[in-house]
Amino acid sequence: MDGTRRVTFKNGVKCYAFRSFDDIIDYVSGRKGILVAINAEKILNATDQMREIINRNIGYSDGVGAVMALKGHGCADAVKIAGCELWLKIVDKLYPQGKTFYLVGAKQEVIDETVAQLCKDFPGVKIVGYRNGYIKTDEEKLALIEDIEAKKPDVVFVAMGSPKQELLMEEMIERHPAIYQGLGGSFDVYTGHVERAPKWWVDHNLEFAYRLLKQPGRIKRQVHLVKFLGLVKLGKI
Repeated sequence: MDGTRRVTFKNGVKCYAFRSFDDIIDYVSGRKGILVAINAEKILNATDQMREIINRNIGYSDGVGAVMALKGHGCADAVKIAGCELWLKIVDKLYPQGKTFYLVGAKQEVIDETVAQLCKDFPGVKIVGYRNGYIKTDEEKLALIEDIEAKKPDVVFVAMGSPKQELLMEEMIERHPAIYQGLGGSFDVYTGHVERAPKWWVDHNLEFAYRLLKQPGRIKRQVHLVKFLGLVKLGKI
């Protein structure tokens, strides 16, 4: 993929139009860097800080709204890259090559279960380090960064929510270049602590609707999605 496949939306947010999971994995494998999920809400409500974080790194379309916006800019073959699937596909593709992994995030119980499940799902996977996401002091953060620098993992997953996880990964990558991905609540989904929409809803780009049925309180966020899609249709995104 060349630089022409990076779209700049009208509010300045930049997003890559990847064609498949393999496309994005090949791209980041060749360059290293930080993968940042972009959805309609992040585009519509981007603060200056979040816009700068996305544009410094590798923003990808983690939502149907972002995909529609990319298609509106001429990228007809752009696809949704769900972050909660992407990290597992990265593991699946790279662990047979002997690549190493480091995980940060979630509660201690969840991160312990995540590591155990990865070892079952990907026999022989090399996890060189992990810890929970409750980093309470600068000393703890420095110790984590130094541990990553010492162990030199090929891939680092950080599940702490935005923009906290991105800011931490930017500090990490200064000390140790690698593939980084922010995962939000993906460890909780992977271990079954949080339910993801069933496959039919996901395959039909209706995951947002399923989540709304399960959590009616999300209606205010979904109103933003409707507004966003309207702006896409009007060419204002």
